[in-house]
Amino acid sequence: MNEIIYLDNAATTPVKEEVLQEMLPWFAQFYGNPSSHYSIGYETKDAIDKARAQVAAALNCQPSEVYFTGCGTESDNWAIKGSALRLAPKGKKHLITSAIEHHAVLHAMRSLEQQGFEVTYLPVDSKGFVSPEDLKAAIRPDTALVSIMMANNEIGTIEPIAKLGAVCREKGVCFHTDAVQAAGAIPIDVQAMNIDMLSLSAHKFNGPKGCGVLYIRKGIAPLNLLDGGGQEGRRRAGTENVAGIVGLGKALELAVSSLEQKAAHQKALRDYVVQRILKNIPEARLNGDADKRLPGNASISFPGLEGETILLDLDMHGICASTGSACNSDSLDPSHVLLAIGLPHEIAHGTMRFSFGPQNTQEEAEFLCETLEQIIPNRRAMSPIWNSRKA
Repeated sequence: MNEIIYLDNAATTPVKEEVLQEMLPWFAQFYGNPSSHYSIGYETKDAIDKARAQVAAALNCQPSEVYFTGCGTESDNWAIKGSALRLAPKGKKHLITSAIEHHAVLHAMRSLEQQGFEVTYLPVDSKGFVSPEDLKAAIRPDTALVSIMMANNEIGTIEPIAKLGAVCREKGVCFHTDAVQAAGAIPIDVQAMNIDMLSLSAHKFNGPKGCGVLYIRKGIAPLNLLDGGGQEGRRRAGTENVAGIVGLGKALELAVSSLEQKAAHQKALRDYVVQRILKNIPEARLNGDADKRLPGNASISFPGLEGETILLDLDMHGICASTGSACNSDSLDPSHVLLAIGLPHEIAHGTMRFSFGPQNTQEEAEFLCETLEQIIPNRRAMSPIWNSRKA
């Protein structure tokens, strides 16, 4: 068994060896600027075009609808702010999102609120689902954009995106989805799912950090987030990260080609851990839907304890996990996602997220369970919160 057991694949993933080998020549051997009009510039442009075609094939869209960015956060901000600012002069200053979005979406929305926009934050049910009926009721004549994530980064719930997109299509409202957790993990078809814009990030599916995508359906025109040169069809300025883009295209191609096999492997590990922990550790609870969730995600609450304590204990046993989103790991506030599904603060604080990748093994899953079965009772025996509940 590995010295380190990495069970935080929702935070980031290791770059696959095949992806790394695909990227290496584009750092030094083929170093031309894709905007330069000579042979070594044409080589890098061709590499970007190839990656664009790989992404388009994975999403079922046209290559001309794929725009490379620096990360998922940039893609979210471009879709949301660009759409809002484009339609504001037409009197459309209302936006809709959900209460459980990633902070890249929520903070972009709050930034727009400070500029005079109005945002409706749709509630979710106890499993984390957004209701298409709630969305339909919330859309107004002045609604500029709806942004609902495809799958939640903390509890793994997969939203009914096709139905939500159909509501937006019926109402004539642009629909964006943050698919950063979903891309490379579940099938995506932007046509069948009625998606107008979609964000993804390479490092979530064994690609490099620092490279993302915004899919923009033909006819949708958010204002540019970055101004400068004419890269990415004059819509996203800045010299392209050629090696990163090559790696993103290859990683997504590999992820999609092995999607079914990979999902089955991760789901088997997830289900083993969930079933064993819920059976052997009193009052442990699974967050999110048992079935309509990302194959590698297990969000489990351990009442009476602080997640940070469990995290440190696991680290001492060589296990890497998370108390929630890596992008909010420095905050001691309870997860907004867990509060939104109705968990009280004290249970939300004791929640762990285990996210499995294709590299994880049954032996590692068993060791995780053995470790939790040891540390949770020991910590509870010392916990005044747990003991006061049992008094």
